[in-house]
Amino acid sequence: MAGAAVPIHALVPAHNEAAGIGATIEGLLTQTRPPDSILVVADNCTDATVAIAASYGVEVMETVGNTAKKAGALNQALRELLPRVGEDALVLVQDADSVLSPDFLENAERHLVRRPRRHPNLGAVGGVFAGSEGGGFVGHLQRNEYARYARDVHRLGGRCLVVTGTAALFRAATLGAVSRARLEGRIPAGDGAGGVYDTTVLTEDNELSFALLHLGYTIASPTDCTLVTEVMDSWGDLWKQRLRWKRGAVENCFQYGLTAVTWRYWGRQLLTALGVLVTFIYLGTLVWALAAGGVHIHPFWLAVTGVFVIERVVTVRYRGWRQMVLSASMYELTIDLFLQIVHAKAYADAALNRTRDW
Repeated sequence: MAGAAVPIHALVPAHNEAAGIGATIEGLLTQTRPPDSILVVADNCTDATVAIAASYGVEVMETVGNTAKKAGALNQALRELLPRVGEDALVLVQDADSVLSPDFLENAERHLVRRPRRHPNLGAVGGVFAGSEGGGFVGHLQRNEYARYARDVHRLGGRCLVVTGTAALFRAATLGAVSRARLEGRIPAGDGAGGVYDTTVLTEDNELSFALLHLGYTIASPTDCTLVTEVMDSWGDLWKQRLRWKRGAVENCFQYGLTAVTWRYWGRQLLTALGVLVTFIYLGTLVWALAAGGVHIHPFWLAVTGVFVIERVVTVRYRGWRQMVLSASMYELTIDLFLQIVHAKAYADAALNRTRDW
């Protein structure tokens, strides 16, 4: 693999990823700035993940006794990697169900090493992801959703709330600083042994973003750092994924409390909760009116509906004019309502401290 002044080491945590690990590794090997090493961290795999990864000639590490999912697997790998690479080295952490755009690493390295004026203490560069093909109707809805996310990031000039776990580039020194801060009690202890990733939470990428921000770093998702990530191919899988994301985000807020960093995240949670409440009230009154035969079209609410239609059309423009026209039908209310129900369930589970389920 090509060398460089600042070496890049790629870590790919994988649990039964036989279907996609080959494409993930090929995406790394064909980067315009290839990583100097690739380590697939195989965590309790029972399929052909290890054999497929090894067939590409990359290093494969099988976790030992890990019960802490992805965060635990990454901690095992980082405990071996960080002591033997220089503090200036860069570490890419990428999900095994994602494929980087060919220039991802070249662009991410440039952003992280140059540290532009608006990000003088840049701690991590994350990716802007699009949805993979497949998944039928539910996959289609997710691709629209991810296109809207990409548009938001672009409008904000790469500012982001979370460096997602799909792919993120860090300095080894930054990850070392996180580990020390956990041991010193300046941020949550995580696994209690200085592990970079917090093994006690559902959303380790969200928590690591909080940790970096509380240590004075900034985070960014530059629009030229793109990748494609797997979409859930059933409503059931999407339910599990989003319930974990939402509950994890809520619990991360409680974990850190109300701080100069988290107030924005608390605000988003409150707005989301308000949206859930308004949705249920709206639907309840609509059902009540239909039952009573008292539904009337009011110009004000017709105008409000028009605003929603415009928002749906404009925000999906990254997927082309055909999708923009289709979105005017508001058929995506399907996933909007679905996600509102997921959010309500996540809030209830967190409030009642119900058992977590991955």
